[in-house]
Amino acid sequence: MTDPKAHLQAGRDALLWKLDGLSEYDARRPLAPTGTNLLGIVKHVASVELGYFGATFGRPSDEPLPWFDERAEPNAGMWATAHESRQQIVGRYYRAWAHSDATIAALPLDGIGRVPHWPRERAEVTLLQALAHMIAETHRHAGQADIVRELANGAVGRQPDNDNMDPDSDDPSFWPRHRERLEQVARAAGQG
Repeated sequence: MTDPKAHLQAGRDALLWKLDGLSEYDARRPLAPTGTNLLGIVKHVASVELGYFGATFGRPSDEPLPWFDERAEPNAGMWATAHESRQQIVGRYYRAWAHSDATIAALPLDGIGRVPHWPRERAEVTLLQALAHMIAETHRHAGQADIVRELANGAVGRQPDNDNMDPDSDDPSFWPRHRERLEQVARAAGQG
């Protein structure tokens, strides 16, 4: 891993790109049985990042996270309330980046922190371990956002300048044909 912060930033950028061009409805609407939605994913990742690069290293953020209050609605950190705008949630994510980046710049990679919500026997981590964990977490949620965005409006791709898709997929009939072929294969396998 040559530059862990660059890997983290790539995941951050990919995640936020999934909101580009979406209506408020599509950014918020639940597209999985658990209510998973794009703006909720961003809200969640922002708070996770604030935790791993904040309290873990004795550098808590002043960013309010009311969904951690014991009176908050269940799962409140995973969806945008009617009173939270996209700009507020994205702004919080940008502030989380700044806070995290300041922690990363201030500490050595072997600097020690303690993850407050992990079991005591494995709560001690280095900054490099926290970075690796947050890189994985961010990219995991960016992949989740890929699927949610595709469900929202059919848009696919890795990033604006590199969609990472099969060149044949530019043909509008490609994906419906491909999906039908996979459906036939699945049905045949299910009958066997």
